[in-house]
Amino acid sequence: MWKMLKTNPDMRRVFLAQVISYLGDWFSFVAILGLIDDLTGSKFLISLVMVSFSLPSFLASPIAGSMADRFDRRRILVFVSIIQAVAALGLLLVGKDTVWLAFLAQSTVSALAAVVGPATEAAIPNIARNDEELALANSLLGSTWGVMLAVGAAIGGVFATVFGRDAAFIANAVSFAVSAILFARIKTPMQQERAIQSQRQRIRPISDMREAITHSRQDPVLMALIFSKTTFAIGAGVVSQLAVLASDVFHGGDASRGLLIGIRGVGTGLGPLIAMRYTRGQLSKVLTICGFASLAFSGFYLIGAWMPTLWLTAIFVMLAHLGGGAQWTLSSYGLQLRSPDHIRGRILAGDFALVTLMLSLTSALAGLVSEYFGVRQAISGFACAAAIASVIYIRATKRLRTQLQLQPNAEL
Repeated sequence: MWKMLKTNPDMRRVFLAQVISYLGDWFSFVAILGLIDDLTGSKFLISLVMVSFSLPSFLASPIAGSMADRFDRRRILVFVSIIQAVAALGLLLVGKDTVWLAFLAQSTVSALAAVVGPATEAAIPNIARNDEELALANSLLGSTWGVMLAVGAAIGGVFATVFGRDAAFIANAVSFAVSAILFARIKTPMQQERAIQSQRQRIRPISDMREAITHSRQDPVLMALIFSKTTFAIGAGVVSQLAVLASDVFHGGDASRGLLIGIRGVGTGLGPLIAMRYTRGQLSKVLTICGFASLAFSGFYLIGAWMPTLWLTAIFVMLAHLGGGAQWTLSSYGLQLRSPDHIRGRILAGDFALVTLMLSLTSALAGLVSEYFGVRQAISGFACAAAIASVIYIRATKRLRTQLQLQPNAEL
């Protein structure tokens, strides 16, 4: 893995850009949660912070997928990162009478992230020099999100407490600017020649996404990979209530919020590294791990919600996200393996759209349930729903997994 980063400078630049950007994101996330909690005290508005991180991505995904397939992906990443830096500075204007600005600024950043995600993921197979590097890159980049969540949220909570939340917002803006510089230095073409020729065509979000949907519907493996992440998202809305759990049940401040939010990053970081060792590029194993990882995520959250201390809860949150991190990274890896380059951006964007829509819905609903019935009851209810969905998914994909195992190179 380290050899790949040492010998592939463009993969190293992508990695560093993600590390820096994620670090800033989680600094900002903890600060926003604490700010909304202090200004309003509303569990529902706190859950809407999670919605502002996900719903705008769903709305922007149709355009994002078309952009990733039709335009130069490197230029897209540079331009969008600069706009994100400007939008992030809008959080400095949030006050008691301008709480809405927090949601506007973060929604803008998140909508632009819907462009960054598919453009980056669609480009990785082109930057990787062989299949082994592609697997390593997905493992590394998938774990990076989790590690930066752990580091960024944990340190971000302390950072916001010591230096103030405005300093965390500024750090986030700077991280986007540095990412833009790193993306600008990438020299390897981030798409194949055929995709470059299509840049002259104008964006047609509805028609372009229809083409991606039609292609996916003709391939049961692609559909199974896409719905695996959506199934996982049925329970992932409980993440919006970790800050509430820290403050209402364990009576903590930004540092406690940062611990519960950040510890999930430890699991998310380790999950892909462990799971990728067992796939070896085999889609049958990818689908198997995706299903059981979602089930593990649900079970550990169900237990963790009722632990008597903050630290015991943190341990179970970490264990839950071993499954969550493995599921998220492996489903994206499977889509990269299965999707042709000319349509890969749209397929990844469609996958991202579905999961962010489900995350938005479950996050908002979890906030409402928490408001009326309690945070522990809300987490338990959504964990049970996700567990049922995971069992259904495992059973529904059993025949497909068997076929892939028997005929790994066959077009199913």
